Amino acid sequence: MFIPKLYRSEDVEVMRGIIRENSFALLISSVDKIRATHSMMLLNESDPENIYIETHISRANPQAKTLKNGDEVLCDFLGAHTYISSSWYDHINVSTWNYEAVQIHGKVEIMNHYELYAHLDKLTAKYEAFQQCPMMVKEMGKEFVEKEMKGAFGIKVIPTEIFIKQKLSQNRKEADFNNIITQLEQSDDNNAQKIADKMKLIKK
Repeated sequence: MFIPKLYRSEDVEVMRGIIRENSFALLISSVDKIRATHSMMLLNESDPENIYIETHISRANPQAKTLKNGDEVLCDFLGAHTYISSSWYDHINVSTWNYEAVQIHGKVEIMNHYELYAHLDKLTAKYEAFQQCPMMVKEMGKEFVEKEMKGAFGIKVIPTEIFIKQKLSQNRKEADFNNIITQLEQSDDNNAQKIADKMKLIKK
């Protein structure tokens, strides 16, 4: 990911937020050819000094059939994003797009049976917790879950490089920057509202 210095972030909290709020991300590999699968991802921080990404895809997926321990992959997370109209500037310029993104390059470690079971338990708990009648893994029964697991290919992605990008009109003068926030706040689009909030945070 190309990140001009102005838009580069080293803020781990920003990274956590983007991953947490945009967990349905792209797993990209190029072992035999370029392959990409949308999958649910979790940031494992059980050891803060050695964080990694957990995910799983279908064993029937050709990507699962090619990946092995040590292969390089890319996890691509797109955060809030919105169109920025050039009509919001006090001078002639081009329109653009504001957005946040995280890309994690890393090495594959294939999950064993117990790691995959724990991964599915955590993933289910995260999204079922807010349901009216949560169905957790323990309610499904170990036998049923292990049967379903036969169709899942679990991997850990151990980071080798982490890129955090916040393109939030940092290159605009104060008057234009403030007007962009005002225009975004007037939008009905949830992403526009989020970007306005992000811009107000970096303004402080």
